[in-house]
Amino acid sequence: MIGSYILALNTALLTISCVALICALHLITPFLTTTTTLCHVFQTLSCLDSMSELYPFFYRPSNASLRDQWGLSSLERHYNFHEWTNEDHVTHKVYLLSRLLRLNNPVVSKCFMQTKRNPLMLEQFPVTLISFYIKAVTDVHHDRWRLSTVNRDFSVCPSYPQAVIVPKSTDDDMLEKVAKFRQGGRFPVLCYYHKKNGMVIMRSSQPLTGANRKRCTEDEQLLQAVIDGSDKGYIIDTRSSQQALQARMTALQESLIKLVEACGEESNNMDRWLSKLENSKWLSHVQTALSTAGLLAECVERDGHSVLVHGSEGTDSTLLISTLAQLIMDPSCRTLEGFLTLLEREWVQAGHPFQQRCAHSAHSHARLQQESPVFLLLLDCVWQLWRQFPLALGFSEALLLRLATEAYASDYGTFLGNNQQERCALGVKENTLCLFQALLRPRERDCYSNPLYENTELAIWPSVHPQSLQLWRGFFLRWTPQTHHLEEAQEEIRNMVIEWGKLALSSCPAST
Repeated sequence: MIGSYILALNTALLTISCVALICALHLITPFLTTTTTLCHVFQTLSCLDSMSELYPFFYRPSNASLRDQWGLSSLERHYNFHEWTNEDHVTHKVYLLSRLLRLNNPVVSKCFMQTKRNPLMLEQFPVTLISFYIKAVTDVHHDRWRLSTVNRDFSVCPSYPQAVIVPKSTDDDMLEKVAKFRQGGRFPVLCYYHKKNGMVIMRSSQPLTGANRKRCTEDEQLLQAVIDGSDKGYIIDTRSSQQALQARMTALQESLIKLVEACGEESNNMDRWLSKLENSKWLSHVQTALSTAGLLAECVERDGHSVLVHGSEGTDSTLLISTLAQLIMDPSCRTLEGFLTLLEREWVQAGHPFQQRCAHSAHSHARLQQESPVFLLLLDCVWQLWRQFPLALGFSEALLLRLATEAYASDYGTFLGNNQQERCALGVKENTLCLFQALLRPRERDCYSNPLYENTELAIWPSVHPQSLQLWRGFFLRWTPQTHHLEEAQEEIRNMVIEWGKLALSSCPAST
């Protein structure tokens, strides 16, 4: 795509660098004036003022239609807590009973008394018992939470979707007051419910306390409603005490620029390579993100307490940490469809400003203030999880590479704009195709699925020791011959596993 290129001009040599870091082309023209003209044309086409002129609005492949479904999830479906599909995997009856008893629900108590009088009922009616569990838990949840449309016209918070999940005890008037107390109007909303212990993750932007340490009664009441029935809750502040938001954003962008420069280094000097890699500090950002996400997951999964995660604007590091924590804890987020749904909910719908953050990648000579590779950092962290737990994630590295490319240069409208309000104004759903739906078509699903995947209900706790974290070679060194050989070997292994699976299925005796 022409719109994906940023140019550097050096006499009659024209360097065209792809924002997705895929390649760099060097064109030599006989005249400086020709090079200057080409440079101006490419710069103009790569920085179009109107998003409606971008290629996704004109992309019409033969195998897709604008009438196709757009998106994978909705807040209404998420409000029903994923329709409780995971509870079909509960087989440990004692654990199930312990969870049932904690609900303190009359239906559950009656079921337990019947089971106590006749223990065989536990084995005879497991499906009935699980259905009791689901109904009882659903009743409790809907007593505590509600789907609010206070932001139906985006007037309360421009970067939030039109519907959000909040405590049922908070009315819309209270939410409007809380929004005025939070940066950009991003008041605390529910983003994750832990099905086993009932704890939640809330996310928001920073409170506007000011120099006078101002407080907001409604904000405190909302947070109290979140931890109602629990002895305490936690707040994880992703802001840095030493640096302001803009300084942190610049640090991450500069880190990517240095890493890309190091990866493009043609010198064979080992000390020089290791020094440049260390100076980029990219792996330090990866370590910090995984460590903080692990802390969040530990608070919810092991300690059994609800957590509020907030950053400065609540659109970057907050989403990064909450997404990684959900991957660590929730097996439903680790399937191919579950992961894409998580990204749609936590990044697209939650208001990550893709248009600002992914404008020019590591090749921005203008050093745009809003440029920052937060989404790329997320994908790198997910790759670290995928490498440490090769059987626990239902998608392949190829999916992460595809998403990294699409975030910077895409034929689809999924990552257009900075929030739902902008996408609605542009008519993105009506005039472009959905990337996530395309990735789930049978052919693409086979390509991006992990053939070694084995579902596990256990949390996956990543190691963040320096020895455990590695450079994502598949992305940052994808143009090197060694990486191509590795990709070929991985593809061969993948094909062997798939063929072995087909052979194993064909050799199984037919069920009667």
